[in-house]
Amino acid sequence: MLDNPPLLTIHRGHRRPSAALLERFRGAQTSHLVDAMEGRGAMDWQIKPLDPGCAAFVGPALTVFAYPADIVGVYGAMGEAKPGDVVVVANDSYRGAAVFGDIVAGMMKNIGIAAFVTEGLARDKAGILAVGMPVFAAGIVPTSPAGNGSGVVGAPIVCGGLAVTSGDIIVGDADGVVVVPLDRAEAVLTALEAVRAAEARTIAAVEAGATGNDKLKRLMAEARVIEAG
Repeated sequence: MLDNPPLLTIHRGHRRPSAALLERFRGAQTSHLVDAMEGRGAMDWQIKPLDPGCAAFVGPALTVFAYPADIVGVYGAMGEAKPGDVVVVANDSYRGAAVFGDIVAGMMKNIGIAAFVTEGLARDKAGILAVGMPVFAAGIVPTSPAGNGSGVVGAPIVCGGLAVTSGDIIVGDADGVVVVPLDRAEAVLTALEAVRAAEARTIAAVEAGATGNDKLKRLMAEARVIEAG
C-alpha cells in the first residue's frame, strides 16, 4: 500500500528574473513573442482572459500542480508568492470543477500577485472581474473544488501544453499567454527587436496603401494558371 502524500509539497530555491529583465518584456505583444520564438511558446488557445480589458501582464512564474478538483496547491501558492509573481496552475486540464474563484482572487490581489493562469476552470466570474487582476482560464463553471490535497508548489509543470518552470517569464494579453524560458530570455529579446522592426515596416506599408507584399507577388508570379474553357 502506498503511503499517503503530504497535503502540500513546496519546492524552493528556483532562479528568478531581475526586475530590469522583466521590464524589458513589459508591453510586448504575445504574437510578437511567439514569432520571436519561431512560432512556439503560446499556451493552449482555450486559456483566455476572463476580462480582455484586464489582460496585459508580465511576471515570473510560480508554478502549481493542483490535484484535479482540489485547491490545496493554489492555497500553497498564496503562502509562497512574492509581489509581482504570476501563479501558473496545472491540474491535468480537469474541467469538472473550478480551481479558482473570486475570494482567492481578492486575496491574491492583496498579496500583489500580478496574474493567475490555469489550464483549468474558474468560478464566480463577476466577483473576479470586480477584483481587477488578470485571470486566465479555460472557462467558467459554478462547481467548487475540494480542499483535501495533495498540491505541489514550485516544481516544474506542464500547463496548457507547455513546460513551465518557476522563474520563467510569463507574458499575457488579450490574445493569450506566452511562456519565455528564463535561460532563453536574452535571445528572445534580441529576436523580438527584429520582429517589431519588421512589423513596423509592414504596418507603414499598409497605411501607405499597400495591397500585398513581396511574398504575395512571388506566389502570384510562380502560380500555375489554368484558363477556363
